[in-house]
Amino acid sequence: MALEHALLVALREQPASGLDLARRFGRSIGFFWSATHQQIYRVLARMEADGWLVATEVAQTGKPDKKVYDVTPAGADALAAWLAEPTPTHALRSDLAVKMRGASFGDREAVLDVVRANLADHQLRLEHYRSLMRRDYPRPAALTGLDLDHYLVLRGGILTEETWVTWLTEYLEAHA
Repeated sequence: MALEHALLVALREQPASGLDLARRFGRSIGFFWSATHQQIYRVLARMEADGWLVATEVAQTGKPDKKVYDVTPAGADALAAWLAEPTPTHALRSDLAVKMRGASFGDREAVLDVVRANLADHQLRLEHYRSLMRRDYPRPAALTGLDLDHYLVLRGGILTEETWVTWLTEYLEAHA
């Protein structure tokens, strides 16, 4: 996936400025696709030049005007075409998994410390996802359309984090 596609999805959900997009990446899209402010602004400019986006200047009180981006019909067509493309399945590629496999060849306690730190990160992310689920989707059976799509992606994040927590806990318990 290119950053362009993540931005098109975000802008189809709601037109936004570059700063607003960067903030949204930090709270939602960034859980599965990350980008720096500089990358976002660079790609927005390219997408506007390619005719995928249109920018509207919006006046702000006490601040410089900002550009709010929206998807053009050409951008919507590009997104629709990408959404319909087959998505390749990627094998697990994890530095942590390689370290765990090679722990016998180095300082096992140092590797266990790395595993413990990763476990703590995954536990934190899992609790954050669960709190979002409780706050934003108290009645998932009633969801449809975009809300259902958002819920199911969040659910996938929860399942992924549960897997990491289970796996890393098992590894640590086996070496206790």
